[in-house]
Amino acid sequence: MAEQSAHTPNKVMIVVIQAQDVDNAESALCDLALNVFRLPSIGGFLGRRNATLLVGMTPGKEQAAINEIRKNCKQRVEYIAVPIESAPLPLPSPTPVTVGGATLFDLPIDRYEEF
Repeated sequence: MAEQSAHTPNKVMIVVIQAQDVDNAESALCDLALNVFRLPSIGGFLGRRNATLLVGMTPGKEQAAINEIRKNCKQRVEYIAVPIESAPLPLPSPTPVTVGGATLFDLPIDRYEEF
């Protein structure tokens, strides 16, 4: 098992981010000297492209990482076409939907090894 040091991750953050924000967020997290791994993913509700970042969190950097994610991942309002139920023809009505931002999961690391 790897010896604990100030650079040994003690948590992993799983951050799901919309595609428009992921490059800036990943760059900001790397500037904090955090280990960041990007996994492509697709959102469930609208099927939009996003990315899941796995961030190895070192002691004392958690709040700085959260601040950078907040700063770089903004929610937006987009419009989707939803058919009007009572209309004689299937005319779509633009419906506002809030997208973007980030969903963050913070998990402790019970074991850490390097080979």
